[in-house]
Amino acid sequence: MNQARRLVDMLRALQPPDKSLGQHYLVLDEVLASTVEWAEVSSDDHVLEVGPGPGVLTEVLLKTGCKVTAIELDEGACWHLRHVFKTALDEGQLTLLEGDALTVQWPSDVTKLVANIPYQISSPLIDRITKAHRHPHSEPFETAVMLVQEEFAERVVMEYESDVGSLGMVVALDFDADMGIRVPPHAFSPMPKVHSRLLKLEPHEEAWPCDRRLLVMMIQQAFAQRRKKLRTTLKRAPKRIGRVPGWHAQRWNDAYTRLLSDERMEERPEMFELDDWVALGMAFTGHNEEE
Repeated sequence: MNQARRLVDMLRALQPPDKSLGQHYLVLDEVLASTVEWAEVSSDDHVLEVGPGPGVLTEVLLKTGCKVTAIELDEGACWHLRHVFKTALDEGQLTLLEGDALTVQWPSDVTKLVANIPYQISSPLIDRITKAHRHPHSEPFETAVMLVQEEFAERVVMEYESDVGSLGMVVALDFDADMGIRVPPHAFSPMPKVHSRLLKLEPHEEAWPCDRRLLVMMIQQAFAQRRKKLRTTLKRAPKRIGRVPGWHAQRWNDAYTRLLSDERMEERPEMFELDDWVALGMAFTGHNEEE
């Protein structure tokens, strides 16, 4: 029996998987090894793991000599992890936080996030990764490698024209995204109904010439009605425009009126590349994007 299957069977003997938590446990050792290898984890890293469950990935991470902070919501899984990894916990190589990874405080010195995450938290987790990466009092992430639903990964990297949307565009403001190996349903216990895919996010540290928050609002508002032209979707100021320093509804309305004759306002959002959104953001701000 492989190591992953052994840990999964131990947890499943303790309690059945909770479907509401999206618990599908990876049982293929080679996929776990590929995950850690792709993340280039070393003994110098402090890795954040979200949703360790039975600890199959935790075990592989610890073997690299890195420090691991694991966040687990399920009480039974936490009991199991404390039992299996008692030595690593006692020695301080492993820290276990019981709670919701979307709300608990993350360590400020994390270098990488490596996780097999519940599918239903994929999008909010990327938001949390972005906030943690941009936090002025935290170390910037070097990389994040996650096993996610394949369709979600394709939307993040915008693999096909139909995948172009606000998710991929907003992620691209901070990260270069790439897809890794494809993982079939039979690699899990219990089996999900869909294929999974490794997803890597690496910060690119691009300094945008206009406020990133303004770009996010523009992109999300436009793609909320993706079949309509920008002159329609951007007519009203975003509800939270006041959260962008120097911006308010009247300034947005003035900028929109000034740009009504701009041919870009006749486009639909899926026709824009990231640089086009930045140029439009500069135009809204009142700067010549060619300067």
